[in-house]
Amino acid sequence: MKLLVVFAALVAVALAKPLDSDKDAQILRSDFDNIGVDGFQHAYETSNGISASEQGQVINAGTENEAIAVRGQFSYVGPDGVTYTVTYVADENGFQPQGAHIPKAE
Repeated sequence: MKLLVVFAALVAVALAKPLDSDKDAQILRSDFDNIGVDGFQHAYETSNGISASEQGQVINAGTENEAIAVRGQFSYVGPDGVTYTVTYVADENGFQPQGAHIPKAE
């Protein structure tokens, strides 16, 4: 379920930019390694400045605390021309994003 939330967040970021400006974007790199029950990792980069990478694995396997732990990052160029980068962890403690542009809880 948490993986679905992370994927939805990545899709939302990719769609946040107007599609017309990205119509000529090309995939520069795309890697995916499904390690099966041991985890996965993937990464991609496009010519319009969007990139992402992520790796995940099962933690506490076989226990009642079994969960998927994911670490990753994504970057995109905002309408203001600034490249925004978000790093995150998604695990049994929830989705925990960090970025210079994200307000910090006090």
